[in-house]
Amino acid sequence: MAYKEWGDPRNPHVLVCVHGVTRVSDDFDDLARVLCDRFRVVCPDVVGRGRSSWLRNPAFYVLPQYVSDMVTLLARLDAETLDWCGTSMGGLIGMGVASLEGNPLRRLVLNDVGPALNGEALARIGAYISLQRRFDSLDTARAYIREISAPFGPHTEDQWNKIADDVLKQDADGKWIRHYDPQLAAPFQSTTVESAAQAQALLWAAYDAIRCPTLLLRGSESDLLTSDAAREMTQRGPKPQLVEFEGVGHAPTLMHLNQIAAVQNFLLD
Repeated sequence: MAYKEWGDPRNPHVLVCVHGVTRVSDDFDDLARVLCDRFRVVCPDVVGRGRSSWLRNPAFYVLPQYVSDMVTLLARLDAETLDWCGTSMGGLIGMGVASLEGNPLRRLVLNDVGPALNGEALARIGAYISLQRRFDSLDTARAYIREISAPFGPHTEDQWNKIADDVLKQDADGKWIRHYDPQLAAPFQSTTVESAAQAQALLWAAYDAIRCPTLLLRGSESDLLTSDAAREMTQRGPKPQLVEFEGVGHAPTLMHLNQIAAVQNFLLD
């Protein structure tokens, strides 16, 4: 598992930032630049994405494996204090870590995710994960990433190019492809109504076990984390502070100053 580091490698105050299901560690570049004077910021590529290896058995592209991988990473960081910021899937992994007995997390940021996830939104995400697209030009690939990432909300042209370029690479034939293992879709495709219900019950149990101060971020137009689910989260478990961003769906990119400030203020409070 590869990861990026920002700040002084000897800083004992560590912030771990974990990306969404088809994204990469580079998503947190803007946040890390702001916080690296106070934290050693560690941004991993979850297995199957970015610079990290792919799994031989796609059945292991599931939360228990990701939590296990992160526990291994945390053990080598030599941190005195440890905070977590997770977007979407990265937030679910953070919930898993924060629910473990004796875990080291001081503060937890959940970015547009929680135990109750909209089934239609999950189906939408699963559908585009499984599409194996190859593009003749970088401009065409960028346009596609921009299209499927429209729920991220308004961004500048430079920001859209970065959002796309971070998850694109060229294959041996010079075609542009997305920077993850297409087999990530396998667990989505094998999900049943019964297994989804069981998974949600387990997620709520993990969430209710969290004891550290928690911040919940939500795009006001998110189709993954509904407003009702977010309100329920504020009434149970760690009872997080809720901050919503207008004009944004799933998920806030943490590239805008107001989104970065929400995280910064919470971690430094």
